[in-house]
Amino acid sequence: MRESADRRRGRAIARAAADRAPPWRVLGWLAFALAVAAMLGLGGPARADEAAWQALRSGGHALLLRHALAPGTGDPSNFVLTDCATQRNLSDGGRDQARRLGAAIRAGGVRVDRVLSSRWCRSLETARLMEVGTVEPFPPIDSFFQDRGEGPAQTRALEAFLAGLGDETVVMVTHQVNITALTGIVPRSGEGVVVKPSPEGVTVVGRLSLPAD
Repeated sequence: MRESADRRRGRAIARAAADRAPPWRVLGWLAFALAVAAMLGLGGPARADEAAWQALRSGGHALLLRHALAPGTGDPSNFVLTDCATQRNLSDGGRDQARRLGAAIRAGGVRVDRVLSSRWCRSLETARLMEVGTVEPFPPIDSFFQDRGEGPAQTRALEAFLAGLGDETVVMVTHQVNITALTGIVPRSGEGVVVKPSPEGVTVVGRLSLPAD
């Protein structure tokens, strides 16, 4: 992949700084180069995260969150919606991830008005462990991984709900297929996508995820 002109310029500044400065001043020059990189927009992901946090704090947005870590794919053939023992569930790591997601939302100063969840056990457990509000089961964000024919109707129902969001901030714990159908994004377990209603359905504001351990 060819390097952009902005990135080459930033690297050239850093090299020039290192060549001309005495050793004790190298750290200062590197800090300057990093500042230049930020001004040139080379720190995109961090800036996108901050835009997403700010949107959640301002109201009128939804956080579509893929449930926390639950090893495997889909659900067993004997799946029963009301019986968690027949489903793919959170691992201990997933439970810890869910708690940390909730802590990050609280620390981010987000006032959560509603918490909606898929009725799948791994989503409900994620939402409850986050402890950011009373959890309401919400069928339009149930997984349709096993029955893709349900996807279009559920996505339309989700779009209709988001169109009436008003100034509320809503956390919705759901599944990869639901988020991808609405936004085109394939999130990791525990990753969130912040959206706001738009005439075309929704606009993606940014993505949120926990830093690596």
